[in-house]
Amino acid sequence: MHRWSELFIPTLREAPADAEVASHKFLVRAGYIRQLAAGIYSYLFLGNRSFNKIIAIVREEMDKIGQEFYLPALHPRELWEASGRWAVMGDNMFRLKDRKGADLCLSMTHEEVMTEIGRKELRSYKQLPQIWYQIQSKFRDEARPKSGLLRVRQFMMKDSYSFDMDAAGLDVSYQKHYDAYCRIFDRCGLEYMVVEAHSGAMGGSQSHEFMVRTPAGEDLIVSCESCSYAANLEKATSKLASVDDLPAAGDGNPIEVHTPGMKTIEDVARFLGVSPKNKIKTLALMANEPDSKTGKTKLRPVVLLLRGDHQMNEAKLSTALGGRETRPMEANEIEELFGSPAGFLGPIGITWAKDLNDTESPLLLVDKALERRKNLIAGANKEDYHLKNVTPSRNFQPTVYVDLRNVAAGEACPNCGAPLRIDTAVEIGHIFKLGYKYSESMGARVLDKMAKKLRRSWAATESESSAS
Repeated sequence: MHRWSELFIPTLREAPADAEVASHKFLVRAGYIRQLAAGIYSYLFLGNRSFNKIIAIVREEMDKIGQEFYLPALHPRELWEASGRWAVMGDNMFRLKDRKGADLCLSMTHEEVMTEIGRKELRSYKQLPQIWYQIQSKFRDEARPKSGLLRVRQFMMKDSYSFDMDAAGLDVSYQKHYDAYCRIFDRCGLEYMVVEAHSGAMGGSQSHEFMVRTPAGEDLIVSCESCSYAANLEKATSKLASVDDLPAAGDGNPIEVHTPGMKTIEDVARFLGVSPKNKIKTLALMANEPDSKTGKTKLRPVVLLLRGDHQMNEAKLSTALGGRETRPMEANEIEELFGSPAGFLGPIGITWAKDLNDTESPLLLVDKALERRKNLIAGANKEDYHLKNVTPSRNFQPTVYVDLRNVAAGEACPNCGAPLRIDTAVEIGHIFKLGYKYSESMGARVLDKMAKKLRRSWAATESESSAS
């Protein structure tokens, strides 16, 4: 142990000009960290000492359910291609080549490496279940590193993975991780919430985030103070108040109305004297998807319909499309599909895909808030014209009804009906129920009691220790 006078603790009287959040200011002024480059920090004596205390708590609790590994941070391209994630990770992944020209990456997470070990070493049901974890540096090429240690390009993370024989075993492993995380955050003295979450590029059927409310957070969480409901905005749902449909005009069939120069939802609603809640918002996109005939990627039109006053949630759209990337349609693509310029687009007059298995026709995804609505107003696919009396499932057939919208504060809780609140928060942990995602794509198998090969379930959890 050193005397205080011998320690290196370079304190500052003032916080750096680029320090915006309180945690960043305190850590720099107190001599815990120093910035090396954007999103890259050095932990000095006090910072490393505090970090090791957190790691000790994490290790003690994880040792109760699993075994600690230490895995490479440098991964070959072939491993990530085997899981199908080399392309999915996009620009967030640091990529490089070695002196022989082989493609490598710096690890963002370790599902692929753990599965590689599992598929080579686990052969029998007698070896299951297994829970393996590690505490190691991870790398993500953040586009806008900010807020000190809250959004960085290199960070320490505890990630854990389980191998189970079946879905029942997966449920047990998932609950073990859930309970271990609660113990960790309780011991750290954090006031946290556990919310339903979107799995994102990790995939899987279920996930929960452990969140701490803070003005510095960049995530939005929806919660109810009257019951236990809580979810990330990317996953949240609500009960909508009933809306009075417009009375049918004329014989009830769609009627063209002249709306000169009225392109926005607000302009059309004001011009016709109706609420945006009685309008259909049309969003035209192009999605990348594999062509089953050629094996190459092709572009496919995807059109979304939402209530006029609602906003589309990109994570929900990604889930509906199975993770396919999308972009807005260009003017020529809009003209080709709708025969009309943007601002007057609608669903009538186009042959839509009958279901998600129809790979030839354009997809029409309709938000559930429009289901069973009638006499709505939509674009007429004709410049300066809209249609009245548009009723989903009568005047056009959606490919599928799906939840696509953002929940808004004050809407009713889906469980108890009380008003929902929305807060900013920071994620301190995330667990995923991944099912067969990686064991299937990478060919991991074990023998069951009857000596027949079965698919192996897989659950993964991760938590970012860099959150302050």
